[in-house]
Amino acid sequence: MTVLVDIELELITRGVARFPDAVVRDELDNNLLAELPTIQIRQVPGGGVEGLRLARMFVDIDAYAATRADAITLARQVHDWVTVELRGSSSDSVAIARTGALTLPAERPYTNTDLRRVGATYEIFCRSVS
Repeated sequence: MTVLVDIELELITRGVARFPDAVVRDELDNNLLAELPTIQIRQVPGGGVEGLRLARMFVDIDAYAATRADAITLARQVHDWVTVELRGSSSDSVAIARTGALTLPAERPYTNTDLRRVGATYEIFCRSVS
């Protein structure tokens, strides 16, 4: 039986340690301009189950920064973290088997023109550690 995990919490916890100079969160607030750079991690609908225990989850990750160049740089770092560093890793609660990019990092529109947003969608195959 597949045991679903809170992939947002897992990635935020790991992201805080991996990106100490950024705010890593699931929801944005009205103070975003004062909290740049920010990495937003959200699970999106979709995914499924492979085999008996492996969950396939879709995750949107957006990088917010003051400039386009800074947002692109941060998004590339996040991309490498997800597709290289997280693959095959585990914590006390989650084992990540493999990862991949469903969409590559690209600029995404945002209503506040004082900052830039670059994001990608990833698939993460994981299971609960029991």
